[in-house]
Amino acid sequence: MPNIIDIELFKSDQQALDDFLQSWIGHKMNTGGTNVAPDPVNMPMIRHWVDAFDDRNPVYEDNAVAAQTRFGGRIAPPAMMQTWTMPRPILAGIGERGGSAQPLDMDTPLGVLDRVGFTGILATNSELEFDRPLRDGDLISSDVILSSISPRKKTGLGQGYFVTWTQEYVDQANKPVGRQTFRVLKFDASTIGQ
Repeated sequence: MPNIIDIELFKSDQQALDDFLQSWIGHKMNTGGTNVAPDPVNMPMIRHWVDAFDDRNPVYEDNAVAAQTRFGGRIAPPAMMQTWTMPRPILAGIGERGGSAQPLDMDTPLGVLDRVGFTGILATNSELEFDRPLRDGDLISSDVILSSISPRKKTGLGQGYFVTWTQEYVDQANKPVGRQTFRVLKFDASTIGQ
């Protein structure tokens, strides 16, 4: 990854920007370190999820029923994987961050794209993979690895880049438990029709 970020150069030299973006492929975007869950997997949060999504699968709450399944006991809803490592939101300045619960590292590809004018963001898709179910007491951590960045594209929202990253989740023994691949379009709305 380049040590020098030259925003003015990136604004005028598409190749320099593209080279910078491509240099991040395969690198961690969570530059502040590994995301560690603020709490272990726990039944109160599982109950909140079950209630919020009205997902009444008994393997999430009923020990007797869950013990008779292939899981051999209660598990957390698989789609909860991401929630365990989400930090608590920082409300101060949330409006200025466009509703983002956490400040963006302005030296990562997403931050640099913002700084050169690609301030729009649209989530396009997400895929989840699970290696094993999570159970009460598991302590989850994750790292965000940049997977790919497309060449600049002309879209209906303006010119932009499709940015894909994978969040890798591990348990307290550093064993993989799953991953989430997420893709967004970072676009410059001022370039609509160009």
